[in-house]
Amino acid sequence: MHIGPYSFAEFVELAKSFHGFPAPGVLIGGFMVALAQRQVPTGVLYDAISETQKCLPDAVQLLTPCTMGNGWLRVLPLGRYAVTLYDKFQGQGWRVFVDPDKLGAWPAIKEWFLKQKPKKQQDTPALMDQIRQAGSQICSLASVQVRPEWLAVLPERKFSICPRCGEAFPAADGLICLGCQGQAPYVLIEKSIGPVEKPNLRSVPVEDAVGHKLLHDLTLIVPGVSKGPAFRRGEVITAGDLCRLHQMGRQHVYLMPRNPPEDDWIHEDQIAALFGQAMAGAGVEVQGPPQEGKVNLVAAHSGLLIVDQDRLQRFNLVPEVMCASRKGYRVVEKGQVVAGTRAIPLFLAKRYLEPALELLSAGPLFAVKPLRPAQVGILVTGTEVFRGLVEDRFAPLIAAKVQKYHCPVIDSLIVPDDREEICQAVQRLLAAGCDLLVTTAGLSVDPDDLTRQGLIDAGVTDLLYGAPILPGAMTLLARLGSVPVIGVPACALYFRHTSFDVLLPRLLAGVAINRQDLAALGHGALCQECSTCTFPHCQFGA
Repeated sequence: MHIGPYSFAEFVELAKSFHGFPAPGVLIGGFMVALAQRQVPTGVLYDAISETQKCLPDAVQLLTPCTMGNGWLRVLPLGRYAVTLYDKFQGQGWRVFVDPDKLGAWPAIKEWFLKQKPKKQQDTPALMDQIRQAGSQICSLASVQVRPEWLAVLPERKFSICPRCGEAFPAADGLICLGCQGQAPYVLIEKSIGPVEKPNLRSVPVEDAVGHKLLHDLTLIVPGVSKGPAFRRGEVITAGDLCRLHQMGRQHVYLMPRNPPEDDWIHEDQIAALFGQAMAGAGVEVQGPPQEGKVNLVAAHSGLLIVDQDRLQRFNLVPEVMCASRKGYRVVEKGQVVAGTRAIPLFLAKRYLEPALELLSAGPLFAVKPLRPAQVGILVTGTEVFRGLVEDRFAPLIAAKVQKYHCPVIDSLIVPDDREEICQAVQRLLAAGCDLLVTTAGLSVDPDDLTRQGLIDAGVTDLLYGAPILPGAMTLLARLGSVPVIGVPACALYFRHTSFDVLLPRLLAGVAINRQDLAALGHGALCQECSTCTFPHCQFGA
């Protein structure tokens, strides 16, 4: 019985030298890999996929050119004892797996494979003998086609130097390496690159500070009343200030240095000013000079706050800097604070400043988009409403919500549950100058709910039906040319706020909404139906 070019005894010794001991999984894996190899046509270059991390990858590396190091072997933690060899260009492959239905004649293998007995109670000599005799008889073979995305040649990765540990890492992992992001499985006891040394600052007792200038703002906090700078950077300390400084708990202060710190260090106020200017995009401005080492960004006009969440998170991974903001996609008023940023220490090392500024060089983190006063057309669907059997409550409800954003309703139509009637009503609203179409009801699973079909007949595109928002799961989004369309489900008649309230500001700001955007809303889109509603000052839709 051979395993590839090796006798069984030779492969046992090979497994022992490579794997550490002749594990049953490696030996069975050898038979599996050899069976797959026999299916591969001569001259075909192949890659390998192992569906388990245990033992089987070593059998692949012992018998084929495919290894973890050269990237031709991919190990997927699917938990199945299976291996696939496939044409690395065409994707045609052959999958071999241990078939439980074939283990009946091999009780020792079955006990080992299905973990029916603890390892100490297994008959190891019988197990090894049955593995040798069974060979590939315990395996099944299937032809497979590997998906195209697994055939793509991965581009050569760019590397950066991590500003925290000083080691090289793939740039795609972020601004700092994954280890410094908390994924390292150990804690360093000694580091060849220690923490950055701080500049030599002048700290003196407050009594000795009289007649000298302060290096930074000194904050006074009156609990529950106020918080702000009691003394400003550059202010000269007088004898009359000593009592107040003692009351503030200040026994020592930093003074302006006789010689400024080296170029490798930047004061917190300079840092805050740099960050503020770089982060502020259209509709956002920096609120005055830095105070207490921090600057705030405020809305230059009312509108929808847009936050580059991915880059904000990456910015906050850079050591010793921070930025905090309001939730994105919320309506803000002119002058409202939308974000604040600063350096954590009094002086920031340039080695930390540079990656932070490099990230910000790709563009601002914050913008405020104005909300347009859309010309709203309302289409109410429902035979019972059309016939006067039920009073229409939808049109006034929608009108009140859009008028809050200064959007006039140019027309409101009521049509029965009829595809043709719905389609024709849509055309009439467009002809009247509607540039935001709101349809109501008819979006459920009942056979009479035909709103969606009528909109399709009218020619909508980019249709999205269903959203992870409660209430409002059966929301519809689409476009008719340049006109946004939103379908409001009947739940809006009962709940005070629904998906319509969450999505309307985005539509008025001209923000495109795709399936991924809707999926992201799922976290935070469960209304708590509070007895006292505070929306939008709550987590719903955040």
